[in-house]
Amino acid sequence: MKRSPRAITATYLQSAAASYLERYPSSAEKLRRILQRRVAKARLLEAPVMDDAEQAIEAIIAKFVGAGVVDDKSFAETKVRALHRRGTSGRLMRHKLKAAGIDDETLDHALTELDQELDGDAAAREWQAAMALARRRRLGPFRKAEERTEHRMRDLAAMARAGFDYALAKKVIDSKEIA
Repeated sequence: MKRSPRAITATYLQSAAASYLERYPSSAEKLRRILQRRVAKARLLEAPVMDDAEQAIEAIIAKFVGAGVVDDKSFAETKVRALHRRGTSGRLMRHKLKAAGIDDETLDHALTELDQELDGDAAAREWQAAMALARRRRLGPFRKAEERTEHRMRDLAAMARAGFDYALAKKVIDSKEIA
């Protein structure tokens, strides 16, 4: 038995936003897209939608931003750290955070903060991320010695898909020691 679609009201949007934010960290733009998607889905299912849904969404986002629950700067800094630990390249980090609605200035600030935490520069950050990816995926120096040459091209391709440039990927995959 299918449920009938719920009416979109300010109260519904408020509780939907709060419920989402309880489970996931979010940027203001990402939250806006989620609420707009709910409204679009309700319209598609011909559920009653309040007249000024866009204004209500903006008011809800402003309320959460004002309360400090949604903070693009801290979201970007946290996300950059987490992606770096997973071995994500700077190029892919930039892409993922842009998709989450983070502006260039905030993104640059978050990457600069990460570089300062690591006591290095962007090249050192990329090297650490590449090694983290290789370790996590067991590429290059983290493979069994007898499998390294057989899987070299596959490992380089994996590094390229992760957003690392060829020179760095080659350096990581061909490194002899586990750093």
